[in-house]
Order: sequence, then structure tokens, then C-alpha cells
Amino acid sequence: MSGKTQPELTLRSLTTGVVLGILLTPCNIYSGLKIGWSFNMSITAALLSFGFWTLLHQLSLAKPWGLLESNINQTAASSSASIISGGLVAPIPALALVSNIELPWYQLIVWVFTVSFFGIWVAYFLLTPFLIRSPLPLPAGVATAQVMQDIFSKGHEAILRVYALGMSALFAGLLKLVDSFWWQLPRFTLPGKLGASGAVSTSVGGYSFKNLTFFLDPSPLLVGFGAIIGIRIGISLLLGAIISWGLIGPEILALGWVETGVDDPSASWFPSMVNWLLWPGVALMVTSSVASFIFMLLPSKSTAGVKKDASETSPIEGDSAPSYKRGKLVYVGLLIACILVVVVQIWLFDTPLYAALLAVPLAFVLAIVAGRVVGETGIPPIGAIGQVSQLSMGMAAPGNMTSNLTTANVAGGTAGQCADLLNDFKVGRIIHANPMSQVAAQCVGVITGSIIGSLTYLALIPDPHTMLISETWPAPAVVTWKAVAETLKVGLSAIPDHARLAMLAGMLVGLLLTILERIVASKYAYLLPSGPALGLAFVIPASISVSMFFGATIAWLLGYFALSWSQRFIIAIASGFVAGESIAGVGGAIIELLNNT
Repeated sequence: MSGKTQPELTLRSLTTGVVLGILLTPCNIYSGLKIGWSFNMSITAALLSFGFWTLLHQLSLAKPWGLLESNINQTAASSSASIISGGLVAPIPALALVSNIELPWYQLIVWVFTVSFFGIWVAYFLLTPFLIRSPLPLPAGVATAQVMQDIFSKGHEAILRVYALGMSALFAGLLKLVDSFWWQLPRFTLPGKLGASGAVSTSVGGYSFKNLTFFLDPSPLLVGFGAIIGIRIGISLLLGAIISWGLIGPEILALGWVETGVDDPSASWFPSMVNWLLWPGVALMVTSSVASFIFMLLPSKSTAGVKKDASETSPIEGDSAPSYKRGKLVYVGLLIACILVVVVQIWLFDTPLYAALLAVPLAFVLAIVAGRVVGETGIPPIGAIGQVSQLSMGMAAPGNMTSNLTTANVAGGTAGQCADLLNDFKVGRIIHANPMSQVAAQCVGVITGSIIGSLTYLALIPDPHTMLISETWPAPAVVTWKAVAETLKVGLSAIPDHARLAMLAGMLVGLLLTILERIVASKYAYLLPSGPALGLAFVIPASISVSMFFGATIAWLLGYFALSWSQRFIIAIASGFVAGESIAGVGGAIIELLNNT
């Protein structure tokens, strides 16, 4: 059927996107606070909507579900789920910790919507330069389009993937509810103790593996994320956990740099130890992310001096992709979004006018850069963008942590939504969708995500000061934003000398790994540890790294011994694990909140 004759921006396509956004947005809030990562929900939304409407059609209860309707659905659902880029798992909780600013629910919704709304119009503005004049590859968008086209050409295969996703989600959800309310599942740990220099013993004087957070967490979400991130990141996390919690941890305990309180072999000392380990971990993450971000902007050896032809599009886009004209609407939308983001900063946070105004061009420039990076590599550098914006605002408004976090939040949130919508535009261009319809779906998705995401965050973290940066909620992104803001306010003098040396070591390791990735041939780069993953392991319990490594190893073995089955079902099953535990976890938190009120 020709794309011009298919229904597109229909009530059921928008409604389906909203419903899936309501279900999937809490998953990213939950996982973002748990492990600092989120999951692109485009493919998951496309699979679920196809399965639901195909079933109704087979029962003669609905018209056939079209490809363009599926695109509107995934655009709305993915923009809703990507609302975490608006700050809900990083600058907003960091602001609560460093400035004691906790917005009531209605103000939080307004703030998150405002930041994300600005990102929509920046992306629409970049549609012509990034997708028409000099088309970027945007591999994530191409992958989504390929999966969607595959779904509609092989309907039975898609139904099987939906079943796999649903069954794995049901299993993960039930397991989470059992663990939370009826019977706590065992956390397997190694016997014996670790002493200084990593010596293993069974005698007194060392630290139990549980003290150092080494145990296997029976979490389907962690196993699912491990399967998604791949074996290189999984090994990097395990290596980082061994170095930080297994080698450095016993040393700082033995030297008295960290006070743990009661000597209990069954206790976890994460809250005490992470206050020291976060410094080298954050330094490693920030340095490697920013350095990699800068290198991405430089021409590689293979592309230096080569002018890209404007006709170089994705292999499934071809020359038949339509040419879009935006008209004046984009400028009207940009103007409204700019005014809104300045006014809301001043209203909610008393941000100085010059800082609120400066956040607008900074967000615009960094969104352009992030769009270019995600277009070339498929990797949205949101973490690096956040730190670059923090450093930039730290120079413009020194000593003001509130302005630092809120204005940087504008830049990071704008870049996140911009990257998401550019990928959606790529999908739409491949299947001949109307971009204005996608903008409308994105706006609906952002409204949904702002409401559901804000309420989910408040239900999960009613008391940020006591709940965050704990073994239950490690919140690694919060750790990073908080550390950078505090360092910019008081300088390195507030950090102990020994922690400053560890920070320097972390910076050097991050820079070295990034340089090696740049100069080593691509076919050998996978042998190098990932700098951001290595640093992340310093600020999350070792148990999380162990469980994610376990999931990555299982997926790698399945890919080696059952390649065809793995390619068909691993992502669906892993997505189900993530969604099932997240939804059950959020539901459990809401039940507890209601019981306590």
C-alpha cells in the first residue's frame, strides 16, 4: 500500500502511543535511578502496538494497523519514555541534595515539559540541515525503521516476538513482587573475606564480600540490561567493580579513609564507601565521556578530507524519500519554547536573567552537537553534554549550584529530546511519513512523559536525602551531577588529598582509554575496556555490575551457540525483563506510599 493512502495521525495511533508511554516511561525512571541507564522504547512500542491491533483485527474488532500509524505510536511512546533526559534521574534529584530544592508535583511537571518541549523545536529546526541537505546516517533511526518494515512484512514473526516480550515481562514482574512482598530471594555471595591488597582469607581482620557489595542480585532487570549492553560493557563493569570495590575498597578501609560503623559481615557498606569511590569514578566517567565526545567531532582517518555526498542516505531510504518544507511554524515554535524556558527558570528557581538567557543559546549549540554525534554514531552523548553544560555555566555563574544545575538541565534535556526526535524523523523519512504529524505526536508524548515521569519519580523517591545514593537507589547520574556542581562551587580544596590523587588517576585512565580507542583499529577496539562503564562501576554496588555481567555473558553465549534464535528473541526477552521488573517495582513503591499515608 502506498504511504500516501495510509492513515497516519489517527486517534488510535496517538492513544496507543499515550498508553504505551504511560507503561514504558516508569521503566526508564526506575532503571535510570537504579543503574543510570535508560532504554530506547521505539522498537518495544512498535512490537506491542502491532501485536495488540493485529489481535483485534483478527477478531474483526478493528481495522488493520498501518505502518504510518505504528510510526506515530512509536514516536509518541518513545518521546514519553525518553523524558528522563528532562532531568528526572540526574539534575533534579541532584538539586534536591545540594540545594534542598524539591519542587511540588505540578511545578516539576511544568519544568520537565518545558525543557523537553524546547528540544522538540530545536530538532524540527535541524530537520533540513541534518536529514535533507546533508543526510546523517542516524543508525538508531534506521534500525527502528528496518524492524518496523520487517514487522509488517513478516507478521507471524512479530507476533512471536511480542509473546516472548510479554512472557518475560510477566515473569520478571512476578519475581519482583514475590521478592518485595512475600519472600526475599537469596542473594548469593562468596564465602571468606577480602583484606588489603585484595588478599582473600577466611580469618578475622578482613572484610566480607557482602560488606564490599559483592553478591549476585536476582534481578531480571539487571540481567536484561546486561543482555542489551553487550559483552564488552559487561566485562568493563565487572573489571571496574573488581578494581574499585575489590582492590581499592579494602585499602581505603584499612587506611581509615572511610568510616563504616558497626563491623557486621552481613551488612553492606555501600553508602559509606561510595562517598570516597565516587571521586575517581566520576573523574573517569566525565573525562572519558567528554574526550570521546570531542573526538567524535573530529574527522576520522577514514573520512578526513572526504566530502560527503548529499545523496548518501540509508540503504532503505534511497532517492525516493520526500522533500519536506517546514514553513514559518518552526520559528514560531522555537520562539515560544525559548520564552517559556527562560520564564520558567526565573519563576521556579530565581535564576538570574543573564543565566536564564545564556542557557538558551548554550542548549541550542549543544543540541546541534549532540544531534551530529548521535547522527554519526548512534550514541546520544547526553552524559557528556550535561557535564559540558555544567562546566560552561560554572564559568558564567561561578559559585551558584542552583543555576549551574538548572541551566545545565536545560542543555541536557534539550539535547536528549532533540536526539530522540531526529531518530524519529529518520524513521519517518524512510517510510514517507509527515514530519509535522511526528512533531504533534512528540508533543503529546512529552506531555504524557512529563506527567507520568514526574509522578513516578515522586512515588519512588519521596525523600531524596535519605533514599538516594544508597544500595537500593545508587543513582549514578545523580552522583555525577552532584559531584561536578559541588566541585565547581568550592573547588578541589573540599576533597581530601588522597581522593584528589585518585581523581587524577581516574582522569588519566579515562583519557588514555579514549585515546587508545581512537588510534586502535576498529576491529580491535572491542578488546579495550569502556571508560564510562569502568567509571560507572565505582559508583554503583558491585552486585549490580556482577548481575549485568551475568546477563551480558548469557546473551553472548546464546549469540555464539544459537545465533539465529538470539537475533530474533534476545532483545525482546531482555526488554520484557526490564519492563516487567520496572513496572512491578513502581507499582510496589506506589502501594507502599499509599500504605504510609
